[in-house]
Amino acid sequence: MQRSRQNVLKWKADVEKSVLTVNFDRRGWQPGTEDDWNFYWATVQNVKWIFNPENGVRLNDHQLICHYPNHYELTRKDLMAKNIKKYMKELQRDPRNAALEDFIPVTYMLPADYSLFVEEFRRNPRAMWIMKPTGKAQGKGIFLINKLAQIKKWSSVRWASMPLREAYVISRYINEPLLIGGRKFDLRLYVLVTCFRPLKVYQYRHGFARFCNVRYTNAAADMDNMFVHLTNVAIQKTADEYNSIHGGKWHVRNLRLYLQGTAGLEATERLFAQMDAIIVHSCKAAQPVMINDRHCFECYGFDLLIDANLKAWLVEVNASPSLSCTTQNDRIMKTALIRDVLRVAVPDSLAEEPYRGAQASGPPQSIGEFTLLYDENLDPDGDILRGLSAASTYAGTAGLNAAMERGRSESTRSKETPKWR
Repeated sequence: MQRSRQNVLKWKADVEKSVLTVNFDRRGWQPGTEDDWNFYWATVQNVKWIFNPENGVRLNDHQLICHYPNHYELTRKDLMAKNIKKYMKELQRDPRNAALEDFIPVTYMLPADYSLFVEEFRRNPRAMWIMKPTGKAQGKGIFLINKLAQIKKWSSVRWASMPLREAYVISRYINEPLLIGGRKFDLRLYVLVTCFRPLKVYQYRHGFARFCNVRYTNAAADMDNMFVHLTNVAIQKTADEYNSIHGGKWHVRNLRLYLQGTAGLEATERLFAQMDAIIVHSCKAAQPVMINDRHCFECYGFDLLIDANLKAWLVEVNASPSLSCTTQNDRIMKTALIRDVLRVAVPDSLAEEPYRGAQASGPPQSIGEFTLLYDENLDPDGDILRGLSAASTYAGTAGLNAAMERGRSESTRSKETPKWR
């Protein structure tokens, strides 16, 4: 690809969201052209095209792009599960890692693992399971089952009508999640990887919890009510109870303070250390198969669920976390997120000096609101990797939701939902 002939950095974007263009303008960058650019915020489809050898595209030393060529090894649900299973199996062969706990629910790929799933289902006939298409987002195509007949009926209709069988994953449903105000929630945490070999991972401080609008129940009669079970904003914003002011979101800082006051400081710190470890272990699971092109970086959206035992579970990893803004706080947070992504990942000299990759140089441990979570060069066997040990899980039972309710003040207990800020 042609190199920009001026010292001004030139940008190109497939989606001209204001949170992107505002930051480009503030940095004094100029719009580029189809073939003349230094920085490209691309869709995953266009990244796939660029790195397809048959298309003959070759990036130069002055170009950066926002996805790795095979990002899907971490962001496609079936490949993520496969890579993490393999990684954990290898880790647990070492007696020193015997205490490491799994951080994804029991998961099978369909149709390939159908017979294995049936065996597991028959061992636990009362369990609830969640079905997800491997390549879709925003809660599309997701449903719950608790009877084998349901999946048999679905498969006969679904796959019979398709020329090629669409891949799905089916996972054990976490049917006792931690509740706040009686509602289910999950966490969206932003993670920036500037290099996979050696691995370099940053975490953004301003994640948020996403709440369901309807009070949680695991009753079979409500299995089809996605306002109860799925936290995706695309689904929840269509509910009658949706509040467009706060958008059903709560800053992760507020969640942390709430948990410190209800579950205790020690249990809360263990939980957050556990989530840090899950992020790093997930990236390390994809590391052997990820194409570590020096022209690439990636900002991932990690979705995690906390259960009633204060144990964290990885739900999925998103390659293109939404840059759409549903509230004013959303706009402020996402504009700042992109500002700091660019500060960490894109050197000011990109248009002037050849870029050798994040492994050759990089910013200090913290820059803006990003904190260096893991640097394989500095600490390959750091303490963060031990955050998944069984001892790190809250030493309580599934009654934590009730215990937390008892520990709240009368004024807090009287409110059905938390105050999102």
